[in-house]
Amino acid sequence: MSKKAVYAGSFDPITNGHLDIVERALTIFDEVVLLIAVSPTKKSFLGKDRKKELMEEVFKNEKRVSIDTWDGLLVDYAKEKNITAIVRGLRPTGDFEFEFQMASMNRKLTPEIETVFLMTGENLYYVSSSLVKEVFNHGGEVKEFVPPAIYAELLKKRK
Repeated sequence: MSKKAVYAGSFDPITNGHLDIVERALTIFDEVVLLIAVSPTKKSFLGKDRKKELMEEVFKNEKRVSIDTWDGLLVDYAKEKNITAIVRGLRPTGDFEFEFQMASMNRKLTPEIETVFLMTGENLYYVSSSLVKEVFNHGGEVKEFVPPAIYAELLKKRK
C-alpha cells in the first residue's frame, strides 16, 4: 500500500520554498497531492485554473506529484481521496502557532489523518508567496524565489 500525503495551500504563487517541502515530502511519502485551496476571503493573484496549469508544468517530470483544487475542508478532501497524512511547511517566522492550531483542529475533526510538519530549508525560510508578490508588485526581482514557469507568468503580468 502506498503512502500518500496532501500538501495544501493557496500557492499564490508557488515558490521555491514550497518546492523544497515537496521534495522532502517525497522522501517520506510515495505520492504527494498539491492541493490548491480556494479561499472565498482571499483575492488571488493568479486564478485557480491558471495556478493548476502552472503547477502541472512545474511538476511535469515528477510522476509522484499531482495537482488538484478544493474549496472545502482539507480533512474532507483527504477522507474523500483516502489520504491519511497532511504535510505542512514551517518557517521560523511565526508559523508554528497557526499551524499547530490548524493541525489540532484537523485532528479533532478527523483523528485518523495525521499532520506532518517539515521545516523549510535554511536557505529559503524567509520566502513566502505574500512576500514574493509584495516584492514583485514593487518592481523587485523575484527570479531566485520561484520556479522558472512561475517567473515567466509573473513577467507577463508585469507587462
